[in-house]
Amino acid sequence: LLEAGRRLAETHGARLEWREADAEALPFADGEFDTVMSCVGVMFAPHHQETADELVRVCRPGGTIGLINWTPEGFIGQMFATMRPYAPPPPPGVQPPPLWGDPDHVRTLLGDRVIDFDARRQTLRVDRFGRPEEFREYFKARYGPTIATYRFVSEDPERVSALDAALDDLVTRHLVDGAMDWEYLLVTARRAD
Repeated sequence: LLEAGRRLAETHGARLEWREADAEALPFADGEFDTVMSCVGVMFAPHHQETADELVRVCRPGGTIGLINWTPEGFIGQMFATMRPYAPPPPPGVQPPPLWGDPDHVRTLLGDRVIDFDARRQTLRVDRFGRPEEFREYFKARYGPTIATYRFVSEDPERVSALDAALDDLVTRHLVDGAMDWEYLLVTARRAD
């Protein structure tokens, strides 16, 4: 994804500095950034509180924190629930990514260190997949959580087939006139002084 982002930025003439880092231990000074944001990224860090602590720490007082995360009730959250019986067990202490799409959870993580907390559910219209099989094959090849889940059951053809059917059923229930609406939570807040 980083390489794809670099290519896209270059295509559009954007000058960006790309740095890989641990979301639970960011290599930046306290209050270094005016804006700290994540679009369906931070939700995949394993320990939510440590990650939220870092988001707040690197944001300057009065600065903005912006987050977009898939909701547990939305399509991607339901996809995680669909894959759960087939996925490898998470390491101890790891919290489910879709919790970042629950406004109460995010509010608790950020606590009184932020003000002007606003959380709203919105949807993204996805019209790239005309049939469930197209979605399944695309995500099997390109989406990390789906790749890992299929890899875990790859030696058991019956489980692979059952997972295929479960994902196809999920997409069938959401695909209407060639499109799906994927719900996400948009959170904005300011770091308290």
